[in-house]
Amino acid sequence: MAVPQRSSALHPWAWWAWALLLATGISLTTNPLLLGLLALAITAVVLLRRSDAPWARSVGAYFALAGVVIAIRMVFQIILGARVGTTVVFALPELHLPDWAQGIRLGGPVSAEALLGTAYDALRLATMLLCLGAANALANPRRALRSVPAALYEASVAVVIALSVAPQLIESGQRVARARRLRGGRTRGVRAIVALLVPVLEDAIERSLALAAGMEARGFGRTVDLRNRGRLLALMLGAAMLLTVGVFLFLDGSHPTLGVGFALVGATGTFTGLRLTGRRLRVTRHRPEPWGLRETGVALAGAGAAATVWMLGPDILVPATEPLAWPQLPLIGLVAAALAALPWP
Repeated sequence: MAVPQRSSALHPWAWWAWALLLATGISLTTNPLLLGLLALAITAVVLLRRSDAPWARSVGAYFALAGVVIAIRMVFQIILGARVGTTVVFALPELHLPDWAQGIRLGGPVSAEALLGTAYDALRLATMLLCLGAANALANPRRALRSVPAALYEASVAVVIALSVAPQLIESGQRVARARRLRGGRTRGVRAIVALLVPVLEDAIERSLALAAGMEARGFGRTVDLRNRGRLLALMLGAAMLLTVGVFLFLDGSHPTLGVGFALVGATGTFTGLRLTGRRLRVTRHRPEPWGLRETGVALAGAGAAATVWMLGPDILVPATEPLAWPQLPLIGLVAAALAALPWP
């Protein structure tokens, strides 16, 4: 029986491309059936492809965060949500506000339509968080830092460090809690959490300083030759603006053809600017990460899933909650989940 290849064998940005493309498709829908299938596909890929590295254990925290997001959205809807629908599930004592606070309610009747609409939207956000958790669990942040384009060196350092903060803090928290438990100390309750904060932050800072010292000792740096910097900056800013406008026009639906044209021109200009700038920034690299057919397949799996979701149509992607009806999911929704799970083997 073949053993599944671990995520460390793949280029780290392949996992980020897969996750971000999936998140793009998920942002288009509030269908709970489709979101559930995609969440199951993401979970299966993470459980089967993650390595034994410390950051791979951070996915559990994202599941907890997704649950917290859903709970907070539901509580705010029950207490402060708008009055939508006629199927009243229960009623809370209502606090009558003055005239200048019209449109805001505290308490009162809570309808099933409002609860379902909020749950659908919260589930979409929770599934997008799972995508980010999957990328953090599958992609090695240090290898990702080595693989960024030279033109994005400064920005990529900040982005990769920011993305690795959550796994780093989770790993430090687990290690400090384990040490405290071995010493017979409390690891549960509010007092235990407060007692863990300072050691966890201290451990994370010490490890970050050790990483920075190791990078400096190994000559991680760059040499600069920024001739014609102003022209390249203007090219990249203009291309980024065209790309943003094109994506907005495409998602808005008013001028999809014009939006695709702007997006293509903007993407081409951005790519050209990055290439020209990268030639003038020589960043030292140790063992460059290869991008092969498997990495392309993983990225295309995310793109295919997002495209399949977009093809479902607005009636399927955003099911109506008024009147109450069971959401529909055609067979093509299973295809989207299958494409999302393609990096499984």
